[in-house]
Amino acid sequence: MTPVHHLDNATYLTALHDDALRDLHRYPDNPSAPWIRVNFVASIDGAVSTDGTSGGLGTPADHRLFTILRELADVVLVGAGTVRAENYGGARTDPTQRARRRARGQSDTPPIAVVTAGAHVDPSSRLLVDTDVAPLILTCTEAPAARKRALADAGARVLEIGHGAVGTAAIVSTLGELGLHRVLCEGGPSLFGQLLADDAVDELCLTTSPMLVGGGSGRIASSPRAGATAMRRAHVLGDDDGTVLTRWVRERGA
Repeated sequence: MTPVHHLDNATYLTALHDDALRDLHRYPDNPSAPWIRVNFVASIDGAVSTDGTSGGLGTPADHRLFTILRELADVVLVGAGTVRAENYGGARTDPTQRARRRARGQSDTPPIAVVTAGAHVDPSSRLLVDTDVAPLILTCTEAPAARKRALADAGARVLEIGHGAVGTAAIVSTLGELGLHRVLCEGGPSLFGQLLADDAVDELCLTTSPMLVGGGSGRIASSPRAGATAMRRAHVLGDDDGTVLTRWVRERGA
């Protein structure tokens, strides 16, 4: 057995094999409803991006966890603004990951589900042309018909689940009806803020990148309404380069 070393009450990430990381981030067994896990990276001073994207905050430890979290998910939920800013393509899985997913009763690759009231996604973007599985576009009946038609023609599955806005209850019920219960939300801050304000967040995986950024970058969650959600610390992992990865969980009904 690999010994587990500790650094200021944090487990060294290098002491953990990927199997151990997967076990630490398991979703509840056989969830009967969507369980929403949010994953973000931020700087020490709380910046959610550098130069408009989160890529500059990434570290090898964060990338390692990012890959594992996607493998464990049934679906990756994201806002259209993040899709555009981060130039999203589809999720990817290798043969070994696909075998593990099949053993868990999952599809080979998780689809990307994009929340966009106006169907504001470019049909020629990487989301549509660089993917192994069709993305889900969660949009409104009022969104321009031409946009929705163009996305459907490009291969997306367009779902009208709102009237004027895509509400949290509609997102959760739609994913539940599709059997996509292990949800990984990758942002952005507005979508996270909406889910948080509507008390729909079950857990947060937060990576603190070992850098200070300053500037005017916002927080990981942003919404007009504020509220307090008590969370329980599940674990703290540290990497040699100073990266800190935490997992916070709210029990259902808490």
